[in-house]
Amino acid sequence: MAEPHTDAGKDGNVVWIKLNLPYFRTQPGMVKLLQLLLGIICMACASPALLTGTHWFLFVAVLSFIATLIWVFIYLLSIKEALTLPINWLLTEVLNTAIITVLYLIAFIVQLSVWSSAYTGSSVKGPNIAAGIFGIFNTVAYGYGTYLLHAEWKSSSMNS
Repeated sequence: MAEPHTDAGKDGNVVWIKLNLPYFRTQPGMVKLLQLLLGIICMACASPALLTGTHWFLFVAVLSFIATLIWVFIYLLSIKEALTLPINWLLTEVLNTAIITVLYLIAFIVQLSVWSSAYTGSSVKGPNIAAGIFGIFNTVAYGYGTYLLHAEWKSSSMNS
């Protein structure tokens, strides 16, 4: 019976996956966790989507939540270090976070604009306005995350 192969050799792409919990004590790690928390709040406050603008807002919130969750797992499992693929991980993450920032900016504007004039006496207006406000906070969090990642990418490209 053959032994299970846990470590790829020179020809393989996977070196080893290990937990990297200390990353989440760094500023970028804490920002990612904040983005996830704010994303959950945005999704909870805006659900169910009653207006077309809220459909867009929830699309952006869910898309960014999933993308950020993927990056959290990439850092948690040290996948960047484990895979020896020709990917500029940092530049990919900078672009991903910058795009999400712009999408969230558009989404919270749409969310607040459709709910500021709709359903004046409705009980669902308050939570949807709150979703837009938390969207502002998440836009700031993603913008700050983009700034941190860009600074790290710029410093790493100067050292190369």
